[in-house]
Amino acid sequence: MKKNCLSDIDVIVLAGGLGTRIADILPQTPKILAPINNHPFIFFLLSWLKKFGACRIVFSLGYLADQVEVYLSANPFEGMDFLVVNEDKPLGTAGAIYNARSEIRSDLVLVINGDSLIDANLCEFVAFHKSGETSASILCNLVSESDRYGLVEIDKNNRIISFKEKLANQGKGNISTGVYLFNASILDELFVLGPSIEKDFFQKQPAGRVAGMAVVGEFIDIGTPKDLRRASNFIDKYFN
Repeated sequence: MKKNCLSDIDVIVLAGGLGTRIADILPQTPKILAPINNHPFIFFLLSWLKKFGACRIVFSLGYLADQVEVYLSANPFEGMDFLVVNEDKPLGTAGAIYNARSEIRSDLVLVINGDSLIDANLCEFVAFHKSGETSASILCNLVSESDRYGLVEIDKNNRIISFKEKLANQGKGNISTGVYLFNASILDELFVLGPSIEKDFFQKQPAGRVAGMAVVGEFIDIGTPKDLRRASNFIDKYFN
């Protein structure tokens, strides 16, 4: 399998959220710069992408964007080019991708959330997408406690047949990790349907149009105080 599978794939990092759920813990700090083990979260995110050969990263920023820009300017990563696109107002996840559309040069685009990480092989995900003859794929994770997330139902052909809203005590299931692969030709569709890529795009697609690759690997989203506190152990285990 190609080691540097992201070398010819542009990456969009969505990092414009307000971080309201952790505002009391990190006032005036964007989530992507949350300090973890003597580094901001963005350091581990970029290190993960670099591992798979990512070269060109487009940051879609909004809230406290200047802090992220200062970090990127002061902390270059060898072999990586950073571009920044700012939102004048919150555009939602689909809007943020559409806003960064003009900076995309590759035929295939990786989109990730700037506040989450998963112990998964992105080269396997790229190979999965290319073999699936689809224009959109979601990297999913099988978790034992899915209460915080909506469930993704995947059929035996690795096609997504439905999304279920999050419910209390719903137990084991596949969730979206916020890691997506798109053929660039589909990006123009995203914002037409609405501002949320999850609710307005994916959930409105006909069953089978979007592929889902399910992996079993630990996943973290630092958007809540509880997960922000456990991020240190997660980073020590998987990203050091």
